[in-house]
Parts: sequence; C-alpha cells; structure tokens
Amino acid sequence: MVRDREATKAKLLEAALAEFAAHGIAGARVDRIAAKAGCNKAMIYAYFGSKEDLFDEVLKIQITRVVEAVPITPDDLPGYAGRLFDTYERQPELLSLAGYHRLENGFEAVSKAEGEAHVAKVAAVAAAQERGELPREFTAEELLGVVVHMSILAFSTPVASRDLVVRAVAKLIAG
Repeated sequence: MVRDREATKAKLLEAALAEFAAHGIAGARVDRIAAKAGCNKAMIYAYFGSKEDLFDEVLKIQITRVVEAVPITPDDLPGYAGRLFDTYERQPELLSLAGYHRLENGFEAVSKAEGEAHVAKVAAVAAAQERGELPREFTAEELLGVVVHMSILAFSTPVASRDLVVRAVAKLIAG
C-alpha cells in the first residue's frame, strides 16, 4: 500500500488542531491525535519531530489563515477589528491555541508566526500614521495591539458583539 504523505500530514494536522485547542500542549496526547487521524503515532514524530513541533506547526497554519483571510486595513481599523471578531467567532481554535501557547510558554512568548505577521501589520499602521490617517497618540505597535485585543476581549464579556468591537475601535481612533 502506497502512503500519501501530504494526505497523512493533513489528517494529522486536522486531528492535532482539535486536540490542542481542547487540551493545550501539555494535555494533548499523541495517541489521541494519531487515532483520530487514522495513523500510527510514529508518523507524528516522523513528520513533525515532536508534539511541541506539531503544536507550533498547527499554530502557524492557523495564524497564516487569519492573516490571509483578514488582511490589515489601516484605513478602516474598525472594519478590520470587526472582521477579526468574525474570524475568531468562526475559528475559535486559534484563540485557544494562542492562549495555550502563552500559558505554557509565558505571556511574553510570541510564536514565530505571530511575530512575523505582527511586523507587517505594525508597518502598515505606522505608514498610515505617517500619512496622517491614524492618530499618533499611540505607537503603531500599541494601536495595533489595542485593536487586535479588542476583537479578542469581546469574547470574554456577555455583551460581546461585532458591533461593540467596531464602535470601540472607531472611538479609539477618533481621539
């Protein structure tokens, strides 16, 4: 029987996403990931090296999907925050993965994928500030951080809504 390497990896990544989102790095079990993917657990180590490396790959894929699905729009930060909210609502696994990553690695820990995505977004916000399109009361990094976290924090309140996020960001940049 011939193995389809890419199909096997895709099954493992899908199973790992569910497992890591539910249990974090420490609580996830490679046995459960392999069983759900219909694979031998040795395949996890062959394709990814370790459980931690598999987690990093899953997190990277989820971040890349969000970055591609919701490109930064410095000329419409309220809309950007709303679209992030929508994406997190459709894909709550990313918030779980990011939360577990920080819990298990320290709150200052940022994954490589998050760092790379963040650099380009900060540059876009800084350029908009230079053009006078966004306020300068905050650095570009601070402004982006507040906008992104408003879209996430809305999930921790019973009055969470897309409208709340959009209005809050609009108020923030209005000054």
